[in-house]
Amino acid sequence: MQPKPVNPTTILIVSGGVGASAEQLVHTVLAQFPQQRVPVTTLGNLRYPEQVDEALQRAASGAILVHTLVDPALREQLETGAAALGLPAVDLMGALLETLARSLGVEPLGQPGLYRKLNQDYYTRVAAIDFSMAHDDGKNPSTWHEADLILVGVSRSGKTPLSMYLAVLGWKVANVPIVPGLEPAAELYHLPRNRVLGLTIEPGQLLAFRRQRQERLGTRGPSDYTNPEKLFAEVEHVRELCQQAGFRLLDVTDKPIESVADEVIRVLGLP
Repeated sequence: MQPKPVNPTTILIVSGGVGASAEQLVHTVLAQFPQQRVPVTTLGNLRYPEQVDEALQRAASGAILVHTLVDPALREQLETGAAALGLPAVDLMGALLETLARSLGVEPLGQPGLYRKLNQDYYTRVAAIDFSMAHDDGKNPSTWHEADLILVGVSRSGKTPLSMYLAVLGWKVANVPIVPGLEPAAELYHLPRNRVLGLTIEPGQLLAFRRQRQERLGTRGPSDYTNPEKLFAEVEHVRELCQQAGFRLLDVTDKPIESVADEVIRVLGLP
């Protein structure tokens, strides 16, 4: 029975894993049809026949099924059900699995999610980088509690580069600027004290860093940003805030980022 033509309400991705590979391929293909707007829905972690039945029920109204099921029984169930409903079903996995099995003379394991398990370190780092970028410079305080570490400090104390360096190592880091006269979000004080670390820096070095930044931005002349007295007050404010809140403090003066990261890991006991 040939699949009947449909005007799809959606493309329904069915996967035994999270469906990320199928999503990427589907969106790559849809890019070839820029004038069309086809919604894409993913049903992941399908491990049981009743879940396949539920997927078929959702598709019955006129979806295109795209699947990456490595379990042969579930794959056959989905294909048979789609044919009975007259729905298009695109198997992104089966043909390659069967070809490799014949070529290698070895049966596939048929276990979903193995690629992600084997590459978990990579996905952990990507998630950490995404999180740290989304929580740079005090953003999204409502999800600070999800961070492995929250860095606080004055502008140009190295919060952002340290956050990104630690994120590449796999830790979710938020960083929060501390500005005199401007209270950080209240969420900061509701976090476990052992997950918040203040960065302090010698005012002379901070002044040099800020002047360099001003030059790169093409701004010159005196300002509070490079006023030595204001800088000293800012550094002291961070020290006092951390002391009052019970946050640990780390001096980053004259230290390369690698050394600071090692100290952070050691001080906070990050795994």
